[in-house]
Amino acid sequence: MQKIDLKLRSHNVQIGDVCGDITPNITEDSIFYDGDEAIGFYISDMGKYNERLCKLANIANAELLSDRVPKSTMKRSSGFTGGADHEVLQYSTIIGSVPPKPHMRRAYPTMSSVHNVKSAEIFIRAMLQLCREGEELIKQLTPHIYERQVKIIESKIPQKWRFGRMFTSSISNFNISAPFHRDAANLEHCVNIIIAKKFRADGGNTTVPDYGATVDSRDNSMLVYPAWRNVHGVTPIKTRMDGGYRNSLVFYPLKAFQNCE
Repeated sequence: MQKIDLKLRSHNVQIGDVCGDITPNITEDSIFYDGDEAIGFYISDMGKYNERLCKLANIANAELLSDRVPKSTMKRSSGFTGGADHEVLQYSTIIGSVPPKPHMRRAYPTMSSVHNVKSAEIFIRAMLQLCREGEELIKQLTPHIYERQVKIIESKIPQKWRFGRMFTSSISNFNISAPFHRDAANLEHCVNIIIAKKFRADGGNTTVPDYGATVDSRDNSMLVYPAWRNVHGVTPIKTRMDGGYRNSLVFYPLKAFQNCE
């Protein structure tokens, strides 16, 4: 696994800017360093480290593609052109803990309503096991990241709001490319896990302009990164034929549940 020393560079990207098509320059297994500290890593194929990760991701992905799992849907341009010819179906599903939303007259945290849907049980179980296996890989490759995050979660997040040992929540995004943003709602000094499932599609790569780094989002890849730390975006997704997609299975820790009994 190669070591990548992240170096800050100047850029004009701002939060809300549309992320254009960028060719990945990180395509091999890598650990990211800021000075002497490892802050995350990228694995091009999880199966090289743990075949169970791929099996669980395949189960979760298949369930998400089915009618058994509720989704929030949208339809918009893939980002390559503004024309209707390039519109693609996009949807997402959140499981785990959902933060308070006062603007929706809900000033208290809840569990995702998906947990009450019996047909989604296989999906939820697969995602929880996938989360736990991902945590074990973090423990194996970057034990100090694992230990620090477990300590933060155990000190700040009540047990009922945890998803696995390192997170509070999970979102699965289907064919969604994101404008530049920073996950400011996440607990600081913590990482996300982003697992990609991809079929007959290009793009969907995570790019971090602060470091000029764009990570290849290939099928069964895993990115572990502190999404609270830098502005980042997801490049446009282009399906090569009908039925193509890029799905991301994401685990993240929200600070909204701190000391929330």
